[in-house]
Amino acid sequence: MYGPGMAEIYELLHESRGKDYRAEAATVAGLARSRNPQAASLLDVACGTGAHLRHFAGHFDKVEGLELSDAMLSMARTAVPAAVLHSGDMRDLALGRSYDVITCMFGSIAYLKDTAELTSALRSFAEHLTADGVVAVDPWWFLETSLEHHVSGDTVTVGRRTMTRVSYTEREGHTSHMSVHYVVAEPGSGVRHFAERHALTLFTRAQYEEAFARAGLRVTYVGGIQSGRGLFLAERAAAAARD
Repeated sequence: MYGPGMAEIYELLHESRGKDYRAEAATVAGLARSRNPQAASLLDVACGTGAHLRHFAGHFDKVEGLELSDAMLSMARTAVPAAVLHSGDMRDLALGRSYDVITCMFGSIAYLKDTAELTSALRSFAEHLTADGVVAVDPWWFLETSLEHHVSGDTVTVGRRTMTRVSYTEREGHTSHMSVHYVVAEPGSGVRHFAERHALTLFTRAQYEEAFARAGLRVTYVGGIQSGRGLFLAERAAAAARD
């Protein structure tokens, strides 16, 4: 789970490295609306600092977010003050309401440990959908497309703050173990360093599709977007059958 050090620089760092939250939100909103033109409400699961949610708010009348990390949720409350934000885990989603669109962005779904958890979470998503609702899941890398060893590094300067991010990812079986180190320097604060480690499950594309089906969702995979990871779009099987 992301701590306060990363929450503070999360969105700024990723945007400086080229991530376009506005464009990604517009793409996902457009794809969801192609299936549900009247969609007015959205829940962003694992909303982080609200980076996508802030832009989803320009496409939907009502947006809400769910986040497990208190530090990230605090940042999201500042970023999207009009949104209803929930502290919670996608593994036991129970909000007592339904949404036209449910999103899970930036590979966050891969924090689920196995196909049983994946199916359970997707079933919870389905239970929170309106009759014609759409689920959009931005997956982590598939097992079949993942790299066994991967090193990445960037240094960016924004205003008076310079940030360096260096990561090493190693694949062990069906898990991607990512160690990330950050160095942040700015006048008046000096230099600080912190590190985080993340374990992300490398599901195969087939495992994702099977989990959607077990959750009662009819799914389509859209390739070539979301930095190459693609996007899963799904509807309740019964609603899809009516069409």
